Amino acid sequence: MNFRKSVAALSIAALASFSVAGFAANGKKDVKAIEAAASGSWRSNDEKARDVYRHPVDALSFWGLKPGMTILEVQPGGGWWTNILAPYARATHGEFYATAPNVSNPAASEGAKKAREGYINKFSDASIYGKVNIVDWGKNAAPLPADKFDFVLVAREIHNWIHGGSADADLANLFAATKPGGILAIEEHRAKATQDPATYNGYVPEAYMIQIAEKAGFKLAGKSEIMANAKDTADHPFGVWTLPPVRQSSEGGKPVDPSFDRAKYDAIGESDRMTLKFVKPKK
Repeated sequence: MNFRKSVAALSIAALASFSVAGFAANGKKDVKAIEAAASGSWRSNDEKARDVYRHPVDALSFWGLKPGMTILEVQPGGGWWTNILAPYARATHGEFYATAPNVSNPAASEGAKKAREGYINKFSDASIYGKVNIVDWGKNAAPLPADKFDFVLVAREIHNWIHGGSADADLANLFAATKPGGILAIEEHRAKATQDPATYNGYVPEAYMIQIAEKAGFKLAGKSEIMANAKDTADHPFGVWTLPPVRQSSEGGKPVDPSFDRAKYDAIGESDRMTLKFVKPKK
């Protein structure tokens, strides 16, 4: 076993010590299990460096993540949250699911196929991640299983749904898939309150985000400023993608203007974000 595997094994052992059997009705112990997952050696230094902006332990605690939950991460991208949620589910005897591009769709691109395969391969080590269950998402995909999930996370994706005209349908799909009493956790770039929701710059007005989630049937259960960034004015030349981690510095791959002040945007850090908790009402 190489050094990295050895360290990962020790981290998994520490996380596993916070098993469901050891949990009483004690919030501090619940938080310790999240802390153990977030501190895992399988997370890269680059991922952990972003914790100062995304505050995963505080965010997951606020949203109400608990041991034994059936978790769904929607459009996980590179898997920043997966690297915490999947090991957490494994250690606390929960289940972890993630959506992936619906490659059965004849129109699925090669990029979508490679993204799905890459994600599956990245999180294939069951000794760390347990079983990562994949469900189809996207055009022509079957609806998600009904009343299945205790905890659904959508991180920095809903601006794309609004732009693509699928937000109402996608949120309705998630509502049907969430158990009564279950949680919808939202991390999203926060626009100025006066911004037209149709504007596509990566930011969404908070009031509009709440409106469309409640239109789907969810009820707002809490708001937090965990991921707030007062330095972010939400009016950058290339939208939210001007800021880290994307750091876009020109339009459409054109050469960067020598006068463009990249340092100005790097100094802002990552975007100002809303952290919202919704619940599906119990029947």
